[in-house]
Amino acid sequence: MKYEITLSDAGFTRRQRVDKAIHTLEGILAGISLDGVIVPLELNELTAWISDHRALIGRHPFSELVPRIEAALADGVIDAEEHADILWLCRNMQCGSLYYDEATTDMQRLQGMLHGILADAEVSEDEIRELSRWIDEHAHLKGCYPYDEIDALLTQVLKDGTEDQTEREMLKHFFEDFISYSLQRRVKDAREQLPAPKKLAGICSVCPDLSFLDRIYTFTGASQKATRVEMASKVESLGGHFSQKVHPKVHFLIVGANGNPAWAYACYGRKVEQAMNLRADGHPVIIVHENDFWDAMQDHQAPIK
Repeated sequence: MKYEITLSDAGFTRRQRVDKAIHTLEGILAGISLDGVIVPLELNELTAWISDHRALIGRHPFSELVPRIEAALADGVIDAEEHADILWLCRNMQCGSLYYDEATTDMQRLQGMLHGILADAEVSEDEIRELSRWIDEHAHLKGCYPYDEIDALLTQVLKDGTEDQTEREMLKHFFEDFISYSLQRRVKDAREQLPAPKKLAGICSVCPDLSFLDRIYTFTGASQKATRVEMASKVESLGGHFSQKVHPKVHFLIVGANGNPAWAYACYGRKVEQAMNLRADGHPVIIVHENDFWDAMQDHQAPIK
């Protein structure tokens, strides 16, 4: 049975907050259990969630949900049955996503999941692989920040079949940047103690879906196959447009394959940095490797000369 919240129970803003809170909690529950073990430190994330919503405890659904979580936390352990019960409540107390579309709902769950993953200050091998599976199952989020970035990073980390400490620290660093800790911060802010920025290949979107008609393209770096003028001409021949600069209306930033393949996380180029910032602000500019650009050209019957 789904619990319904009527307008008399909750105003528009409150209902929006209810769904966001529950989606985030659902993600936290998934995140802390990704590796199959819930350690005491991870339970602090649930305590923080309760604290963050304490003001609403007298209202449905928090009046039912918070006591259930607190009861489960009372002995300092959440077993599989308690975890399943709380997750069931989350799924049955949502407002039917009236204010959030599927993508926004899943992004809120992803944010909660990253909170859960980082709750013990570690990113484990099992968590990386389970997160990768979740990312693969939610391909409808392509184009949303930071789905593409996480997808690319996980693809890069998992391509050799192993995840070393450097790669785990890199993922932790990126996850912390995304979630910004709206909940109580338990992972020490030791950014000055982190290793120097890691070199990434995981910047460009994985398997991007490129179109050209009325799409705006810009380019950065050096191409292996054509000059920037020639690439712009090919885009325009398919009904697209070329821009010298990265701006909010740009749809695709093509990264030349002759650029340094080992750009550092924080110093991979001005245009890429601008595109990343736009994505973080909600503008869906897609960062594309040159090889995918040429594949799309061939698919759209624009032979490479």
